[in-house]
Amino acid sequence: MPAAPSASQEEVRRQNLGAVLRYVHLHGPTSRAELTTRLGLNRSTIGALAADLAASGLVTEEAPTTARRAGRPSLVVSPRSDRVYAQALSIDADRLRAARVGLGGRILDLREVARPSGMSTVDAVGPLADLVRDMERCVAADALLVGGAVAVTDTTRDADDRIRIVGIDGTLGAALDAELSAGPGFVAGDLADIAGLAEHVRGVAAGVDDLIYLHGGLGISAGIIMGGRLVIGHRGHSGKVGHMVVNPNGLPCGCGSRGCWETEISETALLRHAGRDPHDRAAVAEVLRAAADGDRTAREAVERVADWLGFGVANLVNVVNPDAVVFGGSLGDIFAAGADVVRERLDAMPLAVSREHLRLEAAALGPDAVLIGAAELAFDKLLADPLNVGVAGQLRTTNPA
Repeated sequence: MPAAPSASQEEVRRQNLGAVLRYVHLHGPTSRAELTTRLGLNRSTIGALAADLAASGLVTEEAPTTARRAGRPSLVVSPRSDRVYAQALSIDADRLRAARVGLGGRILDLREVARPSGMSTVDAVGPLADLVRDMERCVAADALLVGGAVAVTDTTRDADDRIRIVGIDGTLGAALDAELSAGPGFVAGDLADIAGLAEHVRGVAAGVDDLIYLHGGLGISAGIIMGGRLVIGHRGHSGKVGHMVVNPNGLPCGCGSRGCWETEISETALLRHAGRDPHDRAAVAEVLRAAADGDRTAREAVERVADWLGFGVANLVNVVNPDAVVFGGSLGDIFAAGADVVRERLDAMPLAVSREHLRLEAAALGPDAVLIGAAELAFDKLLADPLNVGVAGQLRTTNPA
């Protein structure tokens, strides 16, 4: 959108540059004519802004490959995905991952290693930095690194709203920067928040401003987006929906309570009901396949978990009233296998005003959601001010050893 009339001429220019760059970042190659229509700016302004972004090496401008009408074709503005990139990292329950994500959201390179059982987040910093160093050896000398972000489970925030991890003297981002000697200035966020952001920006909930993203794995957490903005709560502790008590007479939970939602819908619960080893995460896919093939025990396990999944979602829907609920991680597979059971709960429990408009969707981006979302965090400063000297004005001139 155009800048506010009260802004200075330079502020207007920078905000409009950001609007153009953000649009092509999210929507891909776009003609000048479409940018003129979508952003409400005149043709000459769009032309000047696109030329400035091209001169900065952030976009390219090329004639369309096919002419659709008579007259001079409108140049197509494309993000420089091959040259402008962010570092996106994740500390998952069972693996560490590092990716280079180009402007425009394309994953250019991806490295990962297993995370040994019991490895703390503190101990994960070194191996994660090794992945980054290995990845950066393959980067062209004229590439532009604009920032970095890391997604991690079990986060907490300090009074300055920075992610902290127990055992690290300072923020997680600072620990990574120090380990890399010259890091890009990493920011950090909760894994479910970041995956939810990715689905909101590029996934199944693109364009939906009020949504709940539910992530399943060893535990259950949520990314809540209201009015297009993440709700993080005090020191980042919002979204811990796995510890919402749904069955007071249920099993003890690791948090010290009893009958928490994650004791009924986690991977462990599914395996327990199917008579499998609750610690064998690889068996989750086997149970789901067996249920699809008609195995009675597996099917009953899926339906039991799906029923509790619907029960908890119904309560969340009454409280938050979102337009969509997106199921990610193992919950995406469980929802796909037991969608009818989930919907039965939602047809019966929530207030009609909260369920009439509700969409239920399995996540579209899969395990890459967290990396794509982390990259969006890292790109935020660039998109807010594309010509910021500290971000886009300085090229990366050396590769790390």
